[in-house]
Amino acid sequence: MSKLNILPPNPEEDARGRFPSWLHRSIPSGDQLFQTDSIVKKYKLNTVCEEAKCPNRLECYTKKTATFLALGKQCTRNCGFCDIDFSKTPKAPETDEPERIAASAVELGLKHVVITMVARDDLPDQGASHIAAIVRAVRKADPTVTIELLTSDFSGDVKLLYIVLQERPEVFNHNLETVRALSPRIRHKAEYDKTLSILRAAKDSKLPHFVKSGLMLGLGESPDEVKESIRDLHSAGCDIITLGQYLQASSSKLRVKEFITPSLFKSYEEYGLSLGVPHMYSGPFVRSSYNANLFAPSVVQ
Repeated sequence: MSKLNILPPNPEEDARGRFPSWLHRSIPSGDQLFQTDSIVKKYKLNTVCEEAKCPNRLECYTKKTATFLALGKQCTRNCGFCDIDFSKTPKAPETDEPERIAASAVELGLKHVVITMVARDDLPDQGASHIAAIVRAVRKADPTVTIELLTSDFSGDVKLLYIVLQERPEVFNHNLETVRALSPRIRHKAEYDKTLSILRAAKDSKLPHFVKSGLMLGLGESPDEVKESIRDLHSAGCDIITLGQYLQASSSKLRVKEFITPSLFKSYEEYGLSLGVPHMYSGPFVRSSYNANLFAPSVVQ
């Protein structure tokens, strides 16, 4: 197989030399890659795989899986790391999107369905009722699936959070994204402590089986800061913590400050486990929803 450099072009590449070997991988092949793409397009759906230029897209499509992006593909927040389009006035939610996502999940044969969303601060309920409707539609189409929701912070409004949680997703996910010191520069509107409060509220509700969050590394954080964030997430009640390498999706986004070695990722994983975090998933290609189905058997036991 040929090798694929999954990092986007960067004018600093020549100055830093070649990208590290662990950030090169084989290009997957097979008809399933095209089948997944055609099914997603058939139902006119958005995926975070495409919109955020995820480096794992080809691999996941080959496995006939994708992370659905609900409520359109324009976000009302313009975070420095994310390549999803920004708009203060996105299009209104599509009323048939829940049924289209459900039909796509059935046709893909998914057993664990991951649904994420753009931030919709323009809507009265910030999209919470729409996400709840998607969960109901997916469960109606296939009652046997497990569901993972990756939501916005709903501006810290726990009443809106509960609209989603009352659908009892097996996994509730909301990402911390970065360490405390870097959060104001990297995240637009979202706040470090607000994220922790949302995660804590989800855990205290006892409605989802698992509460999950994640960090992207390589933005200039120190090892001590990463460990502090792992402790904070553990204290907030997270059952699953993911750590992955930040990659610059376009020239307008924040640049990578450091490529984290696999051994350092491993040490963070071991640190979290030593604290008592039930599930740590840490590595260069790890993303919040990457291989999320691996946790599904644990969820339903």
